[in-house]
Amino acid sequence: MEKLIAHHAVAEHGSEQMRNIYFIGTAGSGKSSLVRSYKEWLDLNGIDSVTVNLDPGADSLPYVPDVDIREWIDLYEVMDEYSLGPNGAQVVCADLMAVNIGKLTDVLDSFRTEYALIDTPGQLELFVFRNSSSVIVEALGKERSMSVFLADPMLCRTSNGFISSMMLSSIVQFRLQMPSMNILSKSDLLDENELNKVLQWFSDPDALYGDMLDNDTDPQTVVGMELFKAMEGIGVFGDIRAVSSSESLGMEELYGASQQCFFGGEDADVN
Repeated sequence: MEKLIAHHAVAEHGSEQMRNIYFIGTAGSGKSSLVRSYKEWLDLNGIDSVTVNLDPGADSLPYVPDVDIREWIDLYEVMDEYSLGPNGAQVVCADLMAVNIGKLTDVLDSFRTEYALIDTPGQLELFVFRNSSSVIVEALGKERSMSVFLADPMLCRTSNGFISSMMLSSIVQFRLQMPSMNILSKSDLLDENELNKVLQWFSDPDALYGDMLDNDTDPQTVVGMELFKAMEGIGVFGDIRAVSSSESLGMEELYGASQQCFFGGEDADVN
């Protein structure tokens, strides 16, 4: 593939120039796979980045993280020390991340790079709903951060599931208070008609509402229609990028959207 841009020279204090991209989504939505695929695409195009794993409970990852919270927090040690099961230990680990944030930032400060691709815990609520997330985001530089919300295609294929996913996306943006973009992950799992319908729902809320009206005898849909009205009022709907980590699709669109967020559409030029 022809390189999109030349490899940029990075300033002496790399962490001050580095942009943070948080990959957030429900368990199984494909966060780690997207981090791997996007990292490979950036490397191929001469764009320097590092990967950061913030999931202390990850048994295995499809990439080798440059910075790994598991170096300081071990889920199984927390289970033993506090006599907790896996779920309770995950909550404690989420708070311990904030306690250990200085160690993580020290390591990140040693990198001279353009982007940090931050892989958040598999359980969305462990990152988004804990106060420790605010500590982490602020410590890493909230003013140069954005989030990528991965919408699960298996949830989004029905109108009610789509509304549920958009509610989660709205909550993530509300909680983190940073620029956010929606990604339809694992888009290769949908057939062409399903994919086109989901993409249309994002860009044309009237089409979504019309499809919900066709199923308005379902009590769940009635509630969903009220949620739809609320979300439309706050401007939730808009563009979405369909990506597939397994087929390396949508990486250029993801990069373009991040450039629009960070630099108004211009390629970064860090000197």
